[in-house]
Amino acid sequence: MKSATTGAISGCLVWVIACGVISMCILPVSMAIGGITSSSDYAINFTGKFICPGGTTPESYSYATTTRDENGNEQPSTAYELHCVAANGEILKNDPVGYAFIWIGVFVLVGLIVAGGLAFLLAAPAGVLISKLLNRMKKPNIAEI
Repeated sequence: MKSATTGAISGCLVWVIACGVISMCILPVSMAIGGITSSSDYAINFTGKFICPGGTTPESYSYATTTRDENGNEQPSTAYELHCVAANGEILKNDPVGYAFIWIGVFVLVGLIVAGGLAFLLAAPAGVLISKLLNRMKKPNIAEI
């Protein structure tokens, strides 16, 4: 019974460490993918279900604007917004930022699930190995008796 407890504890510890290490690789990638795809029509429609009031249709709206580069110089850019349009064409709500945060959050959640699954696949064998090593170190050597 003690070896099972030791294996479970060491497996959990290894899982936490593996999950942290794997997350450091997967989460930045998932955030980048979410940021790049946040202006897509699918992202607008998906997040519009949560943001827009009932009876409205989520639509993507883009417009030309400027941004500053690392030297402080202005350069042309395109901005995107989520517009909630009523059946008569009236814009009831516009959201310039929230939809992108929700979309990136979905990708981060998927990245955490993937990292947890990969860590579980790596932690289970490692937990068994640590348990066996600890049990081997606790057994007395026959030559010492």
